[in-house]
Amino acid sequence: MTTEPTDSLAAELLDLPLFATPLPLLSVPAGPNGHQTLPLPTSDAASAVPVDWPLVATLRAQASDRLSQAVASDRGRLPQTAQQELGRAIVLDLIESTLTDRVNDGAATMTPIEQDATARAVFDSLFRLGRLQPLVDDDRVENIIITGHDRVLLELTDGSLLEGPPVADSDEELIDFLVFLASRSEVNARGFSEAQPRLHLRLDGGSRLAAAAWVTPRPSVVIRRHRLMQITLDELVGRDMLTPVAASFLRAAVRARKSIVVSGGQGAGKTTLVRALCAEIDPLEAIGTFETEYELHLHELPDRHRIVHPWEARPGSGERGLDGRQAGEFTLDEALVDSFRFNLQRQIVGEVRGREIWAMIKAMESGTGSISTTHASDAIAALRKLVTCAMEAGSHVTHDLATSKLAATIDLVVHLDMTTETVDGAARRRRRVAEIIAVDPGERETGYAATHVFAPGTDGVAAPSVLPDGYRALAARGFDLATYLAQQEARP
Repeated sequence: MTTEPTDSLAAELLDLPLFATPLPLLSVPAGPNGHQTLPLPTSDAASAVPVDWPLVATLRAQASDRLSQAVASDRGRLPQTAQQELGRAIVLDLIESTLTDRVNDGAATMTPIEQDATARAVFDSLFRLGRLQPLVDDDRVENIIITGHDRVLLELTDGSLLEGPPVADSDEELIDFLVFLASRSEVNARGFSEAQPRLHLRLDGGSRLAAAAWVTPRPSVVIRRHRLMQITLDELVGRDMLTPVAASFLRAAVRARKSIVVSGGQGAGKTTLVRALCAEIDPLEAIGTFETEYELHLHELPDRHRIVHPWEARPGSGERGLDGRQAGEFTLDEALVDSFRFNLQRQIVGEVRGREIWAMIKAMESGTGSISTTHASDAIAALRKLVTCAMEAGSHVTHDLATSKLAATIDLVVHLDMTTETVDGAARRRRRVAEIIAVDPGERETGYAATHVFAPGTDGVAAPSVLPDGYRALAARGFDLATYLAQQEARP
């Protein structure tokens, strides 16, 4: 079979089982720790398809070499769609050659279903996520947590924690695939090696991958999928993440252009809540998003947000210059400074980790209605952390200056809590808005005054507590003040 990407070949490929039928996915064995396992969907053709993964690895290496030669001969100008078309042809050619060799050697051949599964696995390894692809394709899976090639935990969109199948035959194979995946990414290729033992990658499909190896006993990988892209506050209420009155308060606060910080631990749902808050912004407001890796994806929702300028930080490479920076590095604080010329009405910072908060403070001083996230154990701790982050901007930013600036520019801190509960042997994550505080300049010792508008209730969900007089005006923007006061009165 030829490997030239002709029109006739393209038509032939589209009719082949490799691209015309769903891949029957492997069933998942029982997990060693007793967790429930994920019953992956199967086709009517078979309940389980055996795949020779060492063969897949061999064929992927051969296909990669052929494809690299073809791209090089085209001086690297072959577009991604053409590369995939050529890759399909190469994969099918290699499968055919493998079958011929087995017949000649008198070895067992593959059934048509096994051929299809093997071809798909090789293609996924070349252009997609290899053995991870079936998990990423499953709409129920939100997070994939890997602590070794055979230790895989899946978090579903309903919070359930289930065992997943092995994603490689060895830790070394998993690391090799991560190296390959990082180097071939179309959107932001990264290095991953003993010299660069950490990897943060936005996958071609929009998911976020974080990995570490060589500095951990076994390779560790977390893939975060963004399932709840067009989420709303009302939908979060339906998921028991917050109460209707808290949703009405936050909706009114966004419409009133209050500056909001969303805090919480890792995986607590901060990005999801920010998307829901942004859904309350007028579609014609000019928004700037600032992220280390794209996660909000507001620029991919044109029906909801018409004007979005998305910035993504970029790590440098090579040796550091005299200024301590690597070539090509682009930071969030640089992006925030550049954004001042884009006539933005809202600045949305995916996560505040360091000195970029100082540039954001400047942005908030010239406008209103910013939204950002940060990691913290509670709402007050979030304020203390942001003070520390601001002081990283330089010696000119003292503790008192950082505190006073933050107290003057941040209006609300919304804190998210996440717990893991086990009911009838099934583990489940539960995420909820635990508290909402209003921030004002004030007390001499702290430099700010914090009022719990919503404090943790008996079930951990934020309940009405103390409402500053200035926030009563939010009733004109949809805040359910009457219900708030009634629940406040009924609270023990």
